[in-house]
Amino acid sequence: MEVIDEVWKLVDEVWNLADDVWNLAGEVRDFVDEVWNLIDEVWNLIDDAWNIAYQVTNFAHVMDNYARMARNLAAARLAFPAPPRRPPIIAAMTHLTTMLRERLGLADPVPVDVQRGDIEAFDGFDRERIEYRGLEGDTIPAFLFTPNGRDTRGGVVVFHQHNGEFHFGKSEVAGDVGSAYQAFGPALARRGLAVLAPDALTFEDRRGAVRGVEPDYYDWLQHYNALTYRLLDGDVLMRKCLDDAQRAVSVLLQVPGVDAQRVGVAGHSYGGYTALYHAAVDARCRFACISGAVCSFETRRRENTGFTLFEAVPGLARLIDTHDVLAAIGPRPTLVVSGAEDKYSRDADEVVAKVAGDFITELRVERGHALDQERFEAIVEWVVGQVAR
Repeated sequence: MEVIDEVWKLVDEVWNLADDVWNLAGEVRDFVDEVWNLIDEVWNLIDDAWNIAYQVTNFAHVMDNYARMARNLAAARLAFPAPPRRPPIIAAMTHLTTMLRERLGLADPVPVDVQRGDIEAFDGFDRERIEYRGLEGDTIPAFLFTPNGRDTRGGVVVFHQHNGEFHFGKSEVAGDVGSAYQAFGPALARRGLAVLAPDALTFEDRRGAVRGVEPDYYDWLQHYNALTYRLLDGDVLMRKCLDDAQRAVSVLLQVPGVDAQRVGVAGHSYGGYTALYHAAVDARCRFACISGAVCSFETRRRENTGFTLFEAVPGLARLIDTHDVLAAIGPRPTLVVSGAEDKYSRDADEVVAKVAGDFITELRVERGHALDQERFEAIVEWVVGQVAR
């Protein structure tokens, strides 16, 4: 009996020990839970720290971007400072001419030496290939058309179109290649005008190492570089193109028999933009024909219509719009030719309506961008009429 009692006592001690172990295990679990809770809190702190660091980094990037934007804006303002508050209508040529020439850094027209070339005789006109130097010492090839068998009545510089065909320039105005409705050289020369058709920069014989009227894969890149290389120097393509245009008029004024009071400019599409801006800044242009190139900045942006690289001037839209440039040509006679279905002259009629005065003759057709016989003949007749005054 005593042995049994001893066994039961031993069992009780074992159970008590087991209870103590379980209690200790519970305390250990509680301790482990506290440790895990502490670890969770530490991880939460680390997550918060990473979030704060991420936000600080993002904030730093944002501030860096703002700083870059501020520097770019400052550079743009330095190159093209904000003008004085402009009047509701820029009707006086002197205002826009002075403002635009100053902001572009466009030099005054200069005399130009011409290198004469071979003369070819055609029915009613002669065609001579000439060359003269540009602002950067570059060679500007051109065709000069003069009437034969009759007196020269006046003259016009015809700026060729773009049409994505960099291999066509003066030769399209000559009627050798491209659209027959771009051949203004022969048509006007036969009517008694001297016509100068130069190659625009990066077109036809001004394409770097490529010459002639065959396309090259890298033609577009040459045109793109003509802008970007100048932007790197704080320059713009418009300054170069308008200086080229001024030199073309200087060359035309040297042609024997050309009356300085009967000299103008004309162009379609890319050539139209050149004629538009050139006539606005050069008073020697006594008339201007602008085809397929009159459209407001707002409409072109709204309809996702591309701007020419020629017009890529920082801050230009803050200073002027198309109707301002057009108004600056007045009171000199101006012909605006447009198509209602042409995205490059979509709202030409509305732009013209904003211009004061009656110096603009408008021809608007319900067709697209490419010239047709009606518009071609109308342009020829209008230009001839200007030199016959």
